[in-house]
Amino acid sequence: MKYVGAHVSTAGGVENAPLNAAEIGAKGFALFTKNQRQWFAPSLTEVNISAFKENCRKHGYTPAQILPHDSYLINLGQPDQEKLDHSRQSFIGEMQRCMQLGLSMLNFHPGSHLNEISEDECLKRIAESINIALAETEGITAVIENTAGQGSNVGFRFEHLAAIIDQVTDKSRVGVCIDTCHTFASGYDISTDEGYDWTFSLFEKYVGFEFLRGMHINGSKSTLGSRVDRHHSLGQGNLGEHVFSRIMNDSRIDEIPLVLETIDPDLWPQEISWLYSLIKKN
Repeated sequence: MKYVGAHVSTAGGVENAPLNAAEIGAKGFALFTKNQRQWFAPSLTEVNISAFKENCRKHGYTPAQILPHDSYLINLGQPDQEKLDHSRQSFIGEMQRCMQLGLSMLNFHPGSHLNEISEDECLKRIAESINIALAETEGITAVIENTAGQGSNVGFRFEHLAAIIDQVTDKSRVGVCIDTCHTFASGYDISTDEGYDWTFSLFEKYVGFEFLRGMHINGSKSTLGSRVDRHHSLGQGNLGEHVFSRIMNDSRIDEIPLVLETIDPDLWPQEISWLYSLIKKN
């Protein structure tokens, strides 16, 4: 089963996310549990929590179909210790919100070295941050998203993801989310059959499909290897359409959220329908 959906709005309350997902025909979804551009937010109320759980139950969304995303402000590889501690506390807070909502995963961008520490030191700090957060929470898997490699971001090579996972103590609670735009922009040419097979053979070699917890399904305005993070609608831009047929027919990518972050929400119902139409009948 493919859980295709989109990163939906929580305007009016987090409990509206499953309603917005159902409205576009999504079988899975992503959301922010708080304002993604603020460090901290008011606590979730019992009304928010119970309504979210009820709306998920009503529309058949289980935790395996939902991939919440943390704040863009958080940098778990931050060179400055005071700022790193701030990011870590915010990340723990986000994981605790997921616990309250009965969710099982939290997706995050790994972090940036800001050209102040080495790449290896940054990856080490990210792993330490995950270990700290897992020790303070229960039942939530930290899901590392691969990046386009823009600026000083790490996580744009599968080796980076592997290095983080290797230093996480509880490997049952760490995973990976692959973003198609980021993958292409970072230099993995998933637009062709040969490139797709090569890319995911490397993913299996360095990370392993047992750690794949979700995907972000996006077209790319960026060119191959540009290390520029610019999403596009499906079939538009430089990534093309063929990769999405491969994904929808790849059994290694079953039973996880496949989340649209494409640039035109009005197209999400059509994009979801189109993705399902790509599945080949036996």
